[in-house]
Amino acid sequence: MEETFFELRTDLSSLQQSVETLKAEIGKVVVGQEQMVELLLTAVLADGHVIIEGVPGVAKTLTAKLLSKSISIGFSRIQFTPDLMPSDVIGTSIFNPKETSFQFKQGPIFSNIVLIDEINRAPAKTQAALFEVMEERQVTVDGHTYALAAPFMVVATQNPIEQEGTYHLPEAQLDRFLFKINVTYPTLEQEFRILSNHHHTTLNSMLGEVTAVISAAQIETLRHQVRTIRIEEKLISFITSIVANTRNHKSIYLGASPRASIGILNGAKALAAMRGRDFVTPEDIIFIIPPVLRHRIVLTPEKEMEGASTDDVIAQVIQSIEVPR
Repeated sequence: MEETFFELRTDLSSLQQSVETLKAEIGKVVVGQEQMVELLLTAVLADGHVIIEGVPGVAKTLTAKLLSKSISIGFSRIQFTPDLMPSDVIGTSIFNPKETSFQFKQGPIFSNIVLIDEINRAPAKTQAALFEVMEERQVTVDGHTYALAAPFMVVATQNPIEQEGTYHLPEAQLDRFLFKINVTYPTLEQEFRILSNHHHTTLNSMLGEVTAVISAAQIETLRHQVRTIRIEEKLISFITSIVANTRNHKSIYLGASPRASIGILNGAKALAAMRGRDFVTPEDIIFIIPPVLRHRIVLTPEKEMEGASTDDVIAQVIQSIEVPR
């Protein structure tokens, strides 16, 4: 595949250095999982939320904690359970007898990076509490609106195989996640390195070596740089064709929304910036499409019975559209 070349107009060296420094801090503890880390940092620069799916023990929660630890930023963790109420997430109004009035007590969602562990263990009414905060970065309680401090990012985890005590996430909520990252087992060599690291030291000791290397203000500056990344009209047309095809594909029952198109655009721009370019290439878009679409499309029952995965169908959709040269 031919790659489009442009003369670089923007110096992205500071952005690249910041990304590499963040990767190095996370890499002090996490072995392998390069794609998960790269997509997490892409989501940070694209101002999007992420859902991480993988079997237990593959460092989903650990990586999210390390991400927040390597940025000088607020962090909170919410363990979703079947008895969790919306007020446990967003907060509630409490009566103050001294002032004879109700005062709003903020919940754990009021932070910068919010880790929601096992997000699919809470019922629909608790999931609905996340709709406004994930899309509009604000919470409305008793007619009053409370804005969240920027940057704000939800990193959610879930187990793909456990069914007992779990709930299906609403499509409207899934659509608010920029990426769904599938995490696999480490390779034999990577697992050997993991065991070697734990043989010589403890996890807490390794976590203590991770320090904040970037501030919230710097994140906002890097996001501004990402918004200046150029993209040709033919590549925008390529994105719209891909998303439109999901709505008419014979194997797809529910296609992707315009929010998915925006997600591909923003994700590709952030990825291009991380790779040192101030312009988007078709390769950036093709790399970003699967994590943006895999949680947004729903396959037909017939296709699911055949054992096909969403990634398989997404690959077919990409192949059916001519890649711009």
